[in-house]
Amino acid sequence: MTDNGAVLKALTAAHVEFILIGGLAAIVHGSARVTYDIDVLYNREEDNLGRLASSLAPFFPYPRGAPKGLPFEWSKNKLQHGCNFTLVTTLGDIDLLGLVPGNGTYETILPNSQPITLAGSTFPVVSLSDLIHLKTAAGRPKDLEALAELEILMRQKK
Repeated sequence: MTDNGAVLKALTAAHVEFILIGGLAAIVHGSARVTYDIDVLYNREEDNLGRLASSLAPFFPYPRGAPKGLPFEWSKNKLQHGCNFTLVTTLGDIDLLGLVPGNGTYETILPNSQPITLAGSTFPVVSLSDLIHLKTAAGRPKDLEALAELEILMRQKK
């Protein structure tokens, strides 16, 4: 299981611009589902990429599912030449997403996001309506399974 608090603390301490999305965001909005990783949508501007690379370097990021021992350099350069990274770290699994289905970029999701304080760190979390949109667009079985509960939560908030 991922140490979400430590991941959030590392990102916010380094002033990384990100939005919490995925399962942990659903939990923040009231979901009872369990999640085993943390998903963040990050700003792809050059300065932010440097802060992101530096903030996670102490936790030895490595591509999840890749055979051990392959050459992998975690750096700003790696982030510039990629977009979405599913990583295993000493803190647990982290999904770093520069783009998600449903036109989900940092710039498009940020205006509707809401600030939240979790584990002593303050950062934006995707709005419930945008989370529903992103999960619908992703269309994966686990996302589609989560939709019924998220839609009930949306109705309750209205």
